[in-house]
Formats: sequence, structure tokens, C-alpha cells
Amino acid sequence: MYLAVKYVHVISVVLSLTGFFLRGILMMRDSPLLAARWIRVVPHINDTVLLLAALSLAAMSGQYPFVVGWVTAKVLGVIAYIILGALALRDAGTRRMRIACWLASLAVFGWIVSVALTRQPLGFLAAMT
Repeated sequence: MYLAVKYVHVISVVLSLTGFFLRGILMMRDSPLLAARWIRVVPHINDTVLLLAALSLAAMSGQYPFVVGWVTAKVLGVIAYIILGALALRDAGTRRMRIACWLASLAVFGWIVSVALTRQPLGFLAAMT
């Protein structure tokens, strides 16, 4: 069961990144497609599946935020990713700021993945210390 939930989690991560990347491209092109209802709804459905899978994995493995360092780092990274993503796709005042937030959120996403793969709170940044 753990392996099945892990695959659901990984697939949801890939879909989340793909969708966010494409919405960023649409944002940079000022595409009216970005306002389409399905483009606004589908990411929330996928992110709900992603969150449920993450919570299930934490419960099955007994690795919880604020107990296990790398899990805590992932949670804090996800919060940063969400904030930057919201700024990138709708809340930042200027186009330049939205693009900067989009790029920063993609960098944070990469760091989150590196934390998951290395199971180190610093992720790929650990190699620099």
C-alpha cells in the first residue's frame, strides 16, 4: 500500500509542476486561457490528491513534520512555494515581479524535490556546506 501511495504522490508532484510551469508560460504571454475555469480548478484537485498522499505517507512511515528534519523542511518549502506561486500567478503587482516569483517558486520546487530525494533538510544545498 505504501508503494502505491508513493506513486500517487510522485505522479501528483509531476502533474503539479507541469501545470504550474504551463500556467507560468500562459501568464508571461498574457494569455486569456489563464482565466479559463478548468485551468483554475484542476490544479486544486491535483494538489488535494498530492496533500492527501503526503499525509498518508507521513502516517504510514511515522515521519512527521516538526519531528523529522527533512519532512519539516519539505513542509516549510511547500509553504514558500505556495506563497511564491500565488504571487506569480495573480497577486504580484507587476509582470516583472510575477515572473521573478514564478522563477523563484520553480527554484524552491527543485529544492523541495532534492530534500525528498536526499532526505536531508538542506537538500542539494547540503553539498555546498
